[in-house]
Amino acid sequence: MVRSAGPRYAAAVDHPLFGKGPRLIGVVHLRALPGAPRFDGDLEDVLASAQADARALVDGGCDGVIVENFGDVPFFPRDVPPETIAAMARAVARVVDLAGKVPVGVNVLRNDARAALGICAATGASFVRVNVHTSAAVTDQGLLEGHAAWTLRERARLCPEVAILADVHVKHASPLGSESPAEAAADVVHRGLADAVIVTGSGTGRPPSREVLAHVRRRIHGTPLFVGSGLTDANAPRLFEAADGAVVGTSLKVEGRLDAPVDAARVRRLRELLDGLPEPLEDLRL
Repeated sequence: MVRSAGPRYAAAVDHPLFGKGPRLIGVVHLRALPGAPRFDGDLEDVLASAQADARALVDGGCDGVIVENFGDVPFFPRDVPPETIAAMARAVARVVDLAGKVPVGVNVLRNDARAALGICAATGASFVRVNVHTSAAVTDQGLLEGHAAWTLRERARLCPEVAILADVHVKHASPLGSESPAEAAADVVHRGLADAVIVTGSGTGRPPSREVLAHVRRRIHGTPLFVGSGLTDANAPRLFEAADGAVVGTSLKVEGRLDAPVDAARVRRLRELLDGLPEPLEDLRL
């Protein structure tokens, strides 16, 4: 189902995350880590919770698992401190060991792609999510600017096989420029050399529109397109008319509550639903 991203960059070639069929990436939302205001002093318990969530995602049939420091609010805009990187590396290493052949990714919030690549190099994780890879956005952390030039060079130096999944018009942010999501996606692929594109709604748990996804798909034909927020059992059939995969967190948790653990039964239910969907439409009607 997923169209080849071509020979532009090594990470996109034969990456297991971009296999055939609807791709489901489950999110491990780490609780607050050392140094964060909400850290409760028990890192071992944080790591155990991450393992439990990862197990539920893998057992439920996810094609990938991504670990992010979701509990570390308020987020640093770019460079996170060493204690955050160290704690995340411990968490990611455990998830990698547990996941086996299932690809594991890293998202260092809010926008520390360099730290995410370093964690991949140290743990064997195989993809990263970058919230602002090109262009710029106004957020609650202030102005975030894309650093694709540095990120691509650091990837080549540290872990050239790691795939870059880049957001366009990312949630909890307002783009600084006037380009449409489709134009931003074309730039993130052709000028930022991202391996896949993520499109979100306005906030956590809020989906993008099928129409926006369709416009983006037309501009990045040949590059995997993921829904980055708000996917549920109810809207998956419509959103997957235009998308190849989804990064899913909230709706896979007990009772769909953001602060709850992952529910393996919900993961299996969504997996079964996705497996029954047809291929994304090539001639999309907007």
